[in-house]
Amino acid sequence: MGQHFLHDSNIARKIGDTIERSSSFDLLVEIGPGKGMVTQYLVEQNTPLFVIELDRSLTPYLSEQFPSLQQHIITDDVLKVDPRKLTNSTNIAIVGNFPYNISSQILFWALEQKDCVSMLLGMFQKEVGKRITASPGNKDYGILSVLIGAFFHPDYLFDVSPRSFTPQPKVTSGMVRMIRRAEQDIGCDEGYFKKVVKAAFSQRRKTLRNSLQGFDTSRIKPASILQKRAEQLSIQDFISITQQMEQ
Repeated sequence: MGQHFLHDSNIARKIGDTIERSSSFDLLVEIGPGKGMVTQYLVEQNTPLFVIELDRSLTPYLSEQFPSLQQHIITDDVLKVDPRKLTNSTNIAIVGNFPYNISSQILFWALEQKDCVSMLLGMFQKEVGKRITASPGNKDYGILSVLIGAFFHPDYLFDVSPRSFTPQPKVTSGMVRMIRRAEQDIGCDEGYFKKVVKAAFSQRRKTLRNSLQGFDTSRIKPASILQKRAEQLSIQDFISITQQMEQ
């Protein structure tokens, strides 16, 4: 199922410690617990825990190893799970060693749940982690950087060697933490904002004047910003041009 199981207890403990040092949460949700390498440190937290595991063959093992989870194991595709149905809280922490083949989809899933997800602590391919946390002007800066950064404070915490997993992936992994911004109202329509960002980066070598040809850019001030490429714009720049175009 695209999963590389973490077997390095030192890394698992670091993940548990990161949760413990973070703000208190009303609920923890672990995605892809596998055989519980990280789970063993999450059940020690003084916070209710749900785990979402698509592989039904692992349910009996998880139930036996962690009796407190017997009623808290969700056997489903995480992309179909609504965390709002698990609690009324708006303070949920998502934790996981995410399958690489759906890691970007999980990020967009988290964005959709941002009203209740206050933190995401996830294992990604290093290159994806770098894209999430990249700054303007960096070659890794792109759609993920802007959309995640508009609503979360992302940090790249540490590299994880392929040797820490079974089977070993062919790439280095990285741990990323995303903490929800206190202010979630970006001052423009979120759907339109996403369309603008995606269009701007769809032809990242071109200037905004060319990549945004499908939009009415006549009201954008200063007009000189249209001579820049998407990778040169800050998140606030994207918000500003979206606000001006939707007026």
